[in-house]
Amino acid sequence: MTRRRWIADSWTDTTASLLGTQAEHLARVLRAQAGTEVDVVANGRVYNAVIETVIIEEVIFKLIAETAADPALPVTLLLAIFKFDRMEWAIEKATELGVATIVPIVARRTEKHLAQAADKRVERWRRLAHEAAKQSRRADLPFIEDPIALPARLQQNSDAQRILLAEDERDTTLRQRLEAATNTNEVNLPTFEFAIGPEGGWTSEELSLFTKHNWQPASLGPRILRAETAAIASLAIASSIL
Repeated sequence: MTRRRWIADSWTDTTASLLGTQAEHLARVLRAQAGTEVDVVANGRVYNAVIETVIIEEVIFKLIAETAADPALPVTLLLAIFKFDRMEWAIEKATELGVATIVPIVARRTEKHLAQAADKRVERWRRLAHEAAKQSRRADLPFIEDPIALPARLQQNSDAQRILLAEDERDTTLRQRLEAATNTNEVNLPTFEFAIGPEGGWTSEELSLFTKHNWQPASLGPRILRAETAAIASLAIASSIL
């Protein structure tokens, strides 16, 4: 039987704790008992643990031994902001697939009311990622950055291989880009940034900015995909290769 896995809110070298709503859920709903064996993620590591103390405000675990854990995909996903229900689905599934970082992007074609409301949604997106990480038994949490305008984000320095998922690209697929990058970096696995456009796509000015900052176009195939579908497809392909 698979043991439950919890992502600790705080930890020491020998203990870890759940606080707030996590602790209350474990205490009130699941009626956790001292002595129950669980897996706990603390400081990006996975431990076999036992529950030591249960109260509504805090559940304390004794860490027994560290276990093997799969690392996150070395992928940062630049996701142009789109309708929040579909955006939330994309964040949840991207977390399950192992994305390391998600950057909500304000693009020229991002609807104005979504751009204005995005800052207030970030904490909800982080909670969704937390729950998805726990459900999918990840050993870490993806980092959800604050929303940022595309020009400002593209100006940031990065050592990653930058790949623009482009609807009009026909010569090179994402798989080919990834395989070429990994074949030329046989010792260290490279990191990547993927950019997924908004509904209606990137403007010509934005595409010029990507070119200026050395982003390489790649295709996900002949069909036009919704933003959330493109995000999941790109991460699934990356997972199969990396």
